[in-house]
Amino acid sequence: MTSNEIHPSVSLGAMAQGHNGGQSAQANPESIKPVEIAVGVVIGRASEYFDFFVFGIASALVFPSVFFPFAPRLEATLWAFAVFALAFIARPFGSMLFMGIQRRWGRAVKLTGALFLLGICTAGVAFLPPYSHLGSSAIFFLGLLRVGQGVAVGGSWDGLPSLLALHTPPEKRGWYAMIGQLGAPLGFVLACGMFSFMLNNIDTKDFLDWGWRYPFYVAFAINVVALFARLQLVTNTLFSRLLDEKELEPSKVSDLTRDQSVNIFIGAFAAIASLALFHIVTVFPLSWVSLFSNRPIEDFLHIQLWGALLAAGGIVASGWMADRIGRRSALGMMAIPVAAFSLAVPSLLSGPKIGQDLFILIGFLVLGLSYGQAAGAVTSNFEPKYRYTGAALTSDFAWLLGAAFAPLVALGLSARFGLVSVSIYLLSGVACTLLALYINKARTERS
Repeated sequence: MTSNEIHPSVSLGAMAQGHNGGQSAQANPESIKPVEIAVGVVIGRASEYFDFFVFGIASALVFPSVFFPFAPRLEATLWAFAVFALAFIARPFGSMLFMGIQRRWGRAVKLTGALFLLGICTAGVAFLPPYSHLGSSAIFFLGLLRVGQGVAVGGSWDGLPSLLALHTPPEKRGWYAMIGQLGAPLGFVLACGMFSFMLNNIDTKDFLDWGWRYPFYVAFAINVVALFARLQLVTNTLFSRLLDEKELEPSKVSDLTRDQSVNIFIGAFAAIASLALFHIVTVFPLSWVSLFSNRPIEDFLHIQLWGALLAAGGIVASGWMADRIGRRSALGMMAIPVAAFSLAVPSLLSGPKIGQDLFILIGFLVLGLSYGQAAGAVTSNFEPKYRYTGAALTSDFAWLLGAAFAPLVALGLSARFGLVSVSIYLLSGVACTLLALYINKARTERS
């Protein structure tokens, strides 16, 4: 571990004892274990990823026919991916908006508003009439709901990942950092499984008419469950006290950008290799197979479900690795498998079924290994008073730069120049990650 990583406080017990005279064990923050924080992080992330994957899968399989039937299939899919990217553009604005709400009304109001907005916008897509009924207004409302999703996800930042990083033993930070990342494969399995179930049990006409809407309905129920689970944590007296003690409160964005803009830049670019790969193995191949392959899409979804399980295993392995060589070293080292995988993309994805299966299985495994330490690996650079806002905006900009346009760029370039363009795209992400980590290391050594 580098010398500038934050060490957890050793005075938590004294703080609680001074407050309650040591009378109540329940009021002792030491009774809060890192695993309790980790559970809240997993629940929150899984619900958010589920919402985003439902929209992403629908962008590849449903929206081109339902909302862009006037365009050729390739062009319609590119339009759908453009709408998909809107949420990532909106995320930083959502973070700033809801941080203002938190400063005025508190964490509970902020989190409730953000998750209800996320659930309403996701479920709202299920009620949208198709283009054939509403015309271009259907596309407008689809885009509006997608922007609402992005604002909500930005606003749902609760500080628990940062609290988890600060409340774990130094030798276990990599392990606990990866636990929150497990929300991604969990959310994907739920979303992919629902679409797979619908495609296997109803015909294509019914699926495009009403079957695709069901996962969007379910999203609202999942968000309600996640809301109550997370509220129990962030409104708990002990958790609130820990968040306050660690200065995990919103700071002014103007002050943050003035004093810590370099750290935002480094943190965002450090994760680009992993986040670029994220949508290349989840959303993009669905569009490629549906457009340029005769393979049944439900069969391909089954392979992606197995891939998600491999990704979960890779995430777990990344925690073990990070605790032995350091989180930043692990993040940099895992950029190399991403580069190697990128070189194999053309031969695998354009090949027979076995090649496509290997593309998914290997890609998800590499994704798990690299993504497991992609969140917050360099956010310890932030001064304590800026860590809450800095971690949120770093994550927002990392997703915007690395993942937002990945399906759109990959499909557009590969359709025109071939799958080698996807290799170049992923390699550029690897270069950004390695450069950011090198700059971070140089700055750390100088300081």
